[in-house]
Amino acid sequence: MNLTVGHNRVLDPLERFSEIVFGLIMVLTFTCAISVAESSRDDVRAMLVGAIGCNLAWGIIDAAFYLIACLAASGRNITLLRGVQAIKDPADARAAIASAIPPKIAEVMQPVDFERIHAQLAQVPAPDRPRFTAENWRGAVGVFILVFLSTFPVVIPFIFIQEAHFALRISNGIAIVLLFACGFMLARYAGLRRILTGLAMVAIGTALVSVAIALGG
Repeated sequence: MNLTVGHNRVLDPLERFSEIVFGLIMVLTFTCAISVAESSRDDVRAMLVGAIGCNLAWGIIDAAFYLIACLAASGRNITLLRGVQAIKDPADARAAIASAIPPKIAEVMQPVDFERIHAQLAQVPAPDRPRFTAENWRGAVGVFILVFLSTFPVVIPFIFIQEAHFALRISNGIAIVLLFACGFMLARYAGLRRILTGLAMVAIGTALVSVAIALGG
């Protein structure tokens, strides 16, 4: 999971995209696996409980792993900071700093830029050990909410519509719209063709749900 956090953002667009699509695919493996022609209301109710419970569990698990990744990233940053601070040779410091930033940015930086960064990093106090920040906890809550709440638009038709076949059609339509919206959001973030990416996400999501159902997921 990419833990890069923009200004005033706990989760960046790519993280939000990943969590929403994950939740959608999880719930679709339940709704699309049910046989509406042979299912009673009790079967539909069991499907709803299973879908919501599964995404609740995976929301908690994903949030926990998000926190683990944040802690590991924090520890890695501390190690890098201490390593750079311990370097005395300007060439070695320049190489260490260049390896920690995007290559395209490193390419346009001048030696004086690296020297200034090295001097500033030398003044930064290195934490004793990695710790969770308030931003990490907000990110974990955001992960949980995105995974868990992404189930509801798809299962709502089964709650309010008695006829299971019609409810499934509405549910699938909502899922298609949400997958398209996720692809559209990803395209806007990545500079891709928005309509094409949205349609591709619908196709990819449908294929992944089919694979999950076929494998017993």
